[in-house]
Amino acid sequence: MQFKYSRTALPLIVAFSVFGALALPLAAQPFSPAFGKSVAAAVQENETLSAFYAARDYAPLWTGTDGAARLAALMGALDTAHAHGLPVARYNAAALREAAASARSEGDLGRLDVALSAAFLAFGRDLSSGALTPSKVDKGIVREITRPNPAVMLAAMAISSDPAAYFAALAPKNPAYTKLMAEKAALEARMARGAWGGPIPARTLAEGDGGDAVIALRNRLIELGYLPQTSLSSYDGTMMRAVQKFQREQGLNADGAAGETTIALLNAAPSARLASVIVALERLRWMGNVPLGTRHIWVNQPDFTAKIIDDGAVTFRTRVVIGKNVPDQRSPEFSDEMEYMAINPSWGVPRSIIVKEYLPLLQANPNAVAHLQVIDGNGRVVPRGAVNFASYSAKSFPFGLRQPPSDGNALGIVKFMFPNENNIYLHDTPSKNLFDNEVRAYSHGCIRVGDPLDLAYALLARQSDDPKGVFQAARDTGNETNIQLDQKIPVHLVYFTAFPDAGGEVRYRADVYGRDAALFDALIEAGLELPAKSG
Repeated sequence: MQFKYSRTALPLIVAFSVFGALALPLAAQPFSPAFGKSVAAAVQENETLSAFYAARDYAPLWTGTDGAARLAALMGALDTAHAHGLPVARYNAAALREAAASARSEGDLGRLDVALSAAFLAFGRDLSSGALTPSKVDKGIVREITRPNPAVMLAAMAISSDPAAYFAALAPKNPAYTKLMAEKAALEARMARGAWGGPIPARTLAEGDGGDAVIALRNRLIELGYLPQTSLSSYDGTMMRAVQKFQREQGLNADGAAGETTIALLNAAPSARLASVIVALERLRWMGNVPLGTRHIWVNQPDFTAKIIDDGAVTFRTRVVIGKNVPDQRSPEFSDEMEYMAINPSWGVPRSIIVKEYLPLLQANPNAVAHLQVIDGNGRVVPRGAVNFASYSAKSFPFGLRQPPSDGNALGIVKFMFPNENNIYLHDTPSKNLFDNEVRAYSHGCIRVGDPLDLAYALLARQSDDPKGVFQAARDTGNETNIQLDQKIPVHLVYFTAFPDAGGEVRYRADVYGRDAALFDALIEAGLELPAKSG
């Protein structure tokens, strides 16, 4: 390849850096004015890139004589985008390779250098903090995303002695991320084999049943590893035990009968599972810069559980009830820090519940919902006879409602507070029967805890030799009493329909709120590529 250059410019070195399908001419520095002009023209719409290249006198970052290692690391990293479940089309490595192969001038190289920098910034941002802005997809995801500073990224790459290590450090450090990547690869391999059978043609199955539906159930259990190869054709004890194992691992009531929920999860095709895994990877990227805490509380909404995690191990687990699957009542996703627990809590009814549910009742009957006090703006109780409820609208109603401490209080006997603008917290509930259900989405958004006393004792055990005694002493006062935690505990309200268990096996849950479906569609729109075959 021949290049023309002026006598004042150093000659281009006719050399090639080859990795994968990329081959491009390397040039000595500094480049001729043609290179600088092409860079300046290419970055004029991007303040960050413009300032970066101007500060280095328009010297190349990727296409110069010292850029070979950076370029190799970048292209190698871009080639992993699919494995991470990132939108490959956004970085367009194929177009970069084509531009490199067709470069015929320093102007071409200048434009290519800028395109490589743009791809670097996009990939680095997406891998370290997610390809989507979650709140734009679902307003219930109020997680704060910390994006990397592009100027800092460029400066770091320019001085990095190990560019490959730089890219390796971008992905989340959570061990679950690596396990989910492996699950993604395994699902894609299974889809490529096309070995997945059709759906189980039944709504429910139980011991004693037979026929084609039971054979389909048998084959699915074999495919998933819950049964060895067998010619069973009836729903016997062996099949029931296999179904029970599946149910336990999917968080279902393990009764051994294949009910509607069990059949639905068994019928989930590899493509559906793949979507769950890809979205889970994105969710972990959103949390890549969130310190989980050596001790933290992990509330996975589709799993309907809350766990205390100490140094990576589950030390406490309880069932929970999450928000109803209706607008404005779905539990949000965010992280905060638990500061205290309130014993014998009063319940300040949220404004949305007051005006939507209780005000119409009070307008029809001023003595309705007698367990609630009417309070003014200063928290003082107002006699109901002094209020003409019918004269107010939802917008003008000036009062609040409060339920004082009692055995029937909606918050039970304890609430766990991590003050936040979403007004969400964990709490006890008198409705204990709800915890027996498989799908537990009944609240107005807060998280109801199945074993609140045990959770309180587990939290207090870190600061007291007698956690039960401390709690009971506060309980016995009959008054609302706050117990401060000596150390704030991170609380993560998350939404994972695919997650690895303690043994590293990925488990799946139903998309209760439809959030995963919306996120997956958004990733597809952003350029996510799927396998040609969808099992």
